[in-house]
Amino acid sequence: MVKTDKTRTRMKNIYVYLIIMVLVTNLIRIIPATLIRGEIRNRFLRSFLYYIPYVTLAVMTFPAIIEATSSPIAGACALIIGIISAWFGLGLFPVSIICCITVLVLEMML
Repeated sequence: MVKTDKTRTRMKNIYVYLIIMVLVTNLIRIIPATLIRGEIRNRFLRSFLYYIPYVTLAVMTFPAIIEATSSPIAGACALIIGIISAWFGLGLFPVSIICCITVLVLEMML
């Protein structure tokens, strides 16, 4: 199989893209570690940094919950019922079972 010039150009572009991604990812992690050496005393900044993992997880999880089902309505209802059941102190496993049953029942009805 002979590689054409177009294929070679694409392969070079892929390596350039990979190098840029590696640099950006590492700079995002290295710059804060080098600039902030001491303890952060600002209350606003500390509270902001405290909630970043939760917000990131929510941003990645909530769209997947709604779009993972056949009907977005079933996913949204399961999300609401899951939040309510977690609010009342149920653990992760019971909440996940309740959400799965909710999706199953609603998708049978819809």
